[in-house]
Amino acid sequence: MIDDDTLRRLMTEDVPYGDLTTDLLGIGPQPGRIAFSARGAMVACATEEAARLFELAGARLVGQVIPSSTVVTADAPLLMAEASAYVLHRVWKVAQVLVETLSGIASATRALVDAARAVNPTIAVACTRKSFPGTRTLSVRAIMAGGATPHRLGLSDSLLVFAEHRLFLPAGVPLSEWVGRLKRSAPERKMAVEVGSVEDALVFARAGVDTLQLEKFTPEAVYAVVEEVRRIAPGLVVVAAGGIDVHNAALYAGTGAGVLATSAPYHAKPADVRVSFSGH
Repeated sequence: MIDDDTLRRLMTEDVPYGDLTTDLLGIGPQPGRIAFSARGAMVACATEEAARLFELAGARLVGQVIPSSTVVTADAPLLMAEASAYVLHRVWKVAQVLVETLSGIASATRALVDAARAVNPTIAVACTRKSFPGTRTLSVRAIMAGGATPHRLGLSDSLLVFAEHRLFLPAGVPLSEWVGRLKRSAPERKMAVEVGSVEDALVFARAGVDTLQLEKFTPEAVYAVVEEVRRIAPGLVVVAAGGIDVHNAALYAGTGAGVLATSAPYHAKPADVRVSFSGH
């Protein structure tokens, strides 16, 4: 779950100096109830965070909060809380947008995962670090709720050599030398290299890398690499990346690649959450 400090910052961003409308109407102390429900089928996400937002503001939860990762149908209740009108209005939009946005990402992720696993039940779907800056924690929360894993959480957690890295290597340094140096320097890390052609993929497979990331390969080209890699280096992981979405995930899953890497779910349309107020 998202930590309390982050949730407090989200509330403060929306209500930095009080709620002018509620204050001037004089309705702040009146008791009320708020209920969230799904307008359509979706994978719920961040319902626990929305509930926690209400609790942090002083509200009392009523009944069950539907857990993240739950597939819900239209009109399914998600959460309910009671508090003063001031508290309910303070939290309302932040909580609603959080659930809608992350449920949209989770739902898109689940659709992509389902499409891929209908063809290859063991394939992994991993979402890249190309979420909007500042939203990494929220985005990872959503893609995991949808059944994917993070491809990379950031530059600090994994070895992935791009062509843009290789550009700066001294001329004439043998491939085996820098590949070996990286593997010796971080022996507990798997070493991945992104390549842009079948020829490069096979060169690096022979050089002993652990993972090949195939950038914007056609499904046919991915299949060709997978077939050759099985002969050259049977334990090597092949990642298909670049342009993979729900429409072509099944094609790429059928290539034999072990992982599909995608950023498509981050651009999903938000889910639609109905919010109802009542007095009590």
